[in-house]
Amino acid sequence: MRVVVLGSAARGGGPGWACACPSCQAARPPGGAAKPRSRDSIAVSADGRRWVLLNVSPDITRQIESSGVLEARADAAERGAGAPSRAIVGAVLTNGALDHSMGLLSLRPWTALCLYATRETYAGLVVKGAIFRLLERQRRHVLYRPLELDVFIPLRDVSGVASGLSLCAFPVAGEVPQHLESFVKATDETNVGLIVRDDCTGARLLYVPGAATAAGIAERARDATCLFFDGTFWSDAELTALGRASRSSRQLAHLPVSGPGGSLKQLDTLPIRQRYYTHVDDANPMLREGSQERREVEARGWCVAEDGLELSL
Repeated sequence: MRVVVLGSAARGGGPGWACACPSCQAARPPGGAAKPRSRDSIAVSADGRRWVLLNVSPDITRQIESSGVLEARADAAERGAGAPSRAIVGAVLTNGALDHSMGLLSLRPWTALCLYATRETYAGLVVKGAIFRLLERQRRHVLYRPLELDVFIPLRDVSGVASGLSLCAFPVAGEVPQHLESFVKATDETNVGLIVRDDCTGARLLYVPGAATAAGIAERARDATCLFFDGTFWSDAELTALGRASRSSRQLAHLPVSGPGGSLKQLDTLPIRQRYYTHVDDANPMLREGSQERREVEARGWCVAEDGLELSL
């Protein structure tokens, strides 16, 4: 299985243009102590040709251009100049947050893909969200297939051809997206984690970009080859200390990395050699290379994901 980190940041990416925190300042100069990051999204493929996106950020077109590996070129002559790319065959959403789904509108006219999401997430975006009704009007471009929880399903393209990957979605405690708060209450389908399995090699990727708790993650990760986990905030009071929010990390449904109940301690004994924090907020001090926070993370066997990272599992 090939894995490409298209984006690794939370919210608007980093550095934030209106933020002067140490991490944002470190990411502005070329070669600074922190690297610029776009919003969280990962691409996976069993054959290096057909790719499935895990979340589709508003930065997706820039991410595709930057990565290069998602652009179909080999058969361009056969398809004719200007024909739409077929490299991206599917997309999976972990929740209905706009930062995880808005990129679908950029892909819609150019590539036919299968959209996988829970029924609650799809209803929140399409039925209750006027902008996303464009997806319903473009059924030849976007074919919706519902995600059932706790069962592996094959990931297919719009023609029904298997990609060589299978997926299992499982419930993870998380926040209802702000634009849906007046419509829905949190259920098991509100926010999910994903297990992606290579049908040939058996390699497994566990992807949990948003989590209010680490409960159940160790059990799900037992057979995982690689883990990407929510690294949004370093501490529970990170944003309140900077005066950027009135709610704590946990109140925003993101388990902090540090502290007695943080993910670094709770997931310390996982038997997974490849562990990455993703969906990292631009104020998080572990973004700065050489910082005490980065050293602590790395000493525990974790890495901080960055845009452009490529893995072979």
